[in-house]
Amino acid sequence: MSRIGKKPVVLTNGVSVTISPTNELTVKGPKGTLTQNIDRDITVKVENGELLVSRPTDQIRHRALHGLYRSLVANMVTGVTEGFKRELELVGVGYRAAVTGNQIDLALGFSHNIIMELPVEIKAAAIAEKGQNPRIILESIDKQLLGAVAAKLRSLRKPEPYKGKGVRYSDEIVRRKAGKSAGK
Repeated sequence: MSRIGKKPVVLTNGVSVTISPTNELTVKGPKGTLTQNIDRDITVKVENGELLVSRPTDQIRHRALHGLYRSLVANMVTGVTEGFKRELELVGVGYRAAVTGNQIDLALGFSHNIIMELPVEIKAAAIAEKGQNPRIILESIDKQLLGAVAAKLRSLRKPEPYKGKGVRYSDEIVRRKAGKSAGK
């Protein structure tokens, strides 16, 4: 039995879950609504304020899906109650970020600025304080979408190992390499 899959997901106050006959799970909470299609073999039921995910057999496919859907449902419940936050840091001389509406304008050392359209579900803020690297804060109720957008922003200028310049997650540790050693 999957250790993650058999743990029940506790539904807090204000969270309602509906399961359609086509196995579409909808979670509503104070911050919004999320939907997820569940595989037809996996069953999801609500009992005593807890959401239970179960599988029919011990096949490899069913075992893999069991833990996956339990994690997805748990992330949905957390998202509609608390939400998720991801912070990126721009390390480099002249690296800047500006947010207008749902567009983010990045100056990352290229010959032109990069303008990226953000999904409607994501709220972004750019913070530039004196003496610190500029930061971008992304917030959303959808953890999957938030991670994808943060990864896309990071991929525009990945942190390089020699000077440490680039876009990195605020909790990321970049392993630095020594440069060329001086000649004889």
